[in-house]
Amino acid sequence: MVRVYVESYGCTRNKADGEIMEAILLRAGYELAESPESADYVVVNTCAVKDPTEHKMARRIRELLDSGKKVIATGCLVHVNPDVIDPRVSGMLGVKSIDRIAEAIDLAERGGKLVSVEGWKERKVDKLELPRLWKSGVVFVVPISEGCLNACTYCATRFARGVLKSYKPELVLKWVKEALARGYKEIQLSSEDTGCYGFDIGTNLAELLDEITAIEGDFRIRVGMMNPNHVIKFLDELIEVYQDPKVYKFLHLPVQSGDNEVLRRMGRNYTVEEFEEIVSEFRRKIPGLNLNTDIIVGFPGEGEEAFQNTVELVKRVRPDKINVSRYSPRPGTIAAKWKQLPGWKVKERSRILHRLRLQIAYEINQTYLGKKVEVLVHGPGEKGGIDARTFNYKEIILDAGEKGEITRAKITWAGSTYLRGEMEKSE
Repeated sequence: MVRVYVESYGCTRNKADGEIMEAILLRAGYELAESPESADYVVVNTCAVKDPTEHKMARRIRELLDSGKKVIATGCLVHVNPDVIDPRVSGMLGVKSIDRIAEAIDLAERGGKLVSVEGWKERKVDKLELPRLWKSGVVFVVPISEGCLNACTYCATRFARGVLKSYKPELVLKWVKEALARGYKEIQLSSEDTGCYGFDIGTNLAELLDEITAIEGDFRIRVGMMNPNHVIKFLDELIEVYQDPKVYKFLHLPVQSGDNEVLRRMGRNYTVEEFEEIVSEFRRKIPGLNLNTDIIVGFPGEGEEAFQNTVELVKRVRPDKINVSRYSPRPGTIAAKWKQLPGWKVKERSRILHRLRLQIAYEINQTYLGKKVEVLVHGPGEKGGIDARTFNYKEIILDAGEKGEITRAKITWAGSTYLRGEMEKSE
């Protein structure tokens, strides 16, 4: 019996793709290995969002090959920069060809090699029509679309995922209901950009959330990243449905820069003022909002004034969490052709923002001390204790708790990146 291990990197979307491949392999009669070491084949489901990530993926594939494993490369790197993938791999599948994973291994077993990348833009695969592997857990990821409507000058992911293809609401609802029936308590809606969901099929994210929140049961919904230029088109509708107790008060809204000229060069299609308007409206109507944002430092053409504008924006808006990325040119992108900033300057700006984000996060989290909040218990945590999520998706480590339980806890400690708490004692 040929044993296969699927190793997924990157976003929650990739995690879902990995589970689809696992289900297809099981149906085809393959055995799923418990570790790479016990597998005959390792499927490396790659991410290619940044230059360091690309190097990590290429290195991991080489390591596995050098250890004697047969490797099938899948995911975004196959599209973005296939030249860095070791030619010894037994197959390469694009993100819209993961339904052919069993075929790739069948062919490799007979000495062939399936490379399914060409013509990927024309290939139509509705991943909600494919099987998924059900694992025992609290969190289930539901992809709601693939691709996006943006044309950011720095992004290579769109070369892999393509133009927006929204999945039908009835299919999304079917998977949500099935997951809830199997005991999952947290539904994560995933996409390259949830903000533009439905624009190609005559609906939007707010309408989808309306239908999901109407499903009976005590569960929570985490909405994935959404871009400001799309959110602002249906802001009032979205905020209204966010008020439902089933929706985590968590907003991942990437700003990328606090300077309008840099945003224009990035091809982001919104202004700093529009970003702040969205945040202001959410905070006005959603108490306890957990705001996450993304910022790229060192983008080509980012002068000192532009960087200071970003710093000032962060000080004004005070996000709960900022994912700070150092700009790195990606193959085939427009921005890769522009004059790049010196590496030392990019690192310096990254350090400045990193210190600021930790300071702000610490100050915000300190305000939670002594409060009693609703939590969903995820299970044993990597930091020890029991991992859980608060009503607004802040990570909290508890002293006790049953996996999948929705209960209340008192916050006893707060740091920059997570909280600690104890289960509320019944009177």
